[in-house]
Amino acid sequence: QVQLVESGGGLVQAGGSLRLSCTASGRTVSRSAMGWFRQAPGKEREFVASISSSGVTTYYTDSVKGRFTISRDNAKKTVYLQMNSLKPEDTAIYYCAAGRPFAVATTTQSAFDSWGQGTQVTVSS
Repeated sequence: QVQLVESGGGLVQAGGSLRLSCTASGRTVSRSAMGWFRQAPGKEREFVASISSSGVTTYYTDSVKGRFTISRDNAKKTVYLQMNSLKPEDTAIYYCAAGRPFAVATTTQSAFDSWGQGTQVTVSS
């Protein structure tokens, strides 16, 4: 199993930036795709971004393309989500997730078998 701990959330004004970090412990994640998901109040958890184990392939949901960037540092066992030009509709709890070893990067939640506790991101208008 993998333990994932997110950090970097907070309160920011619309147009601002935040960088989320997710550090893994336990099973190595260097061979796993990693992803970020979010859940807004009253809504289901949704895909935000994912990255392949090598970092070469990335996927984004349409609403964050051009504003968010996912990256990873396998030596530090950390994945990042740089969020720029934040909007009030980005307000949510953001979760980091790790995929099964050797599985390809995907946008599907069921492909990820380890989850962090989440970090709150609040964007004020």
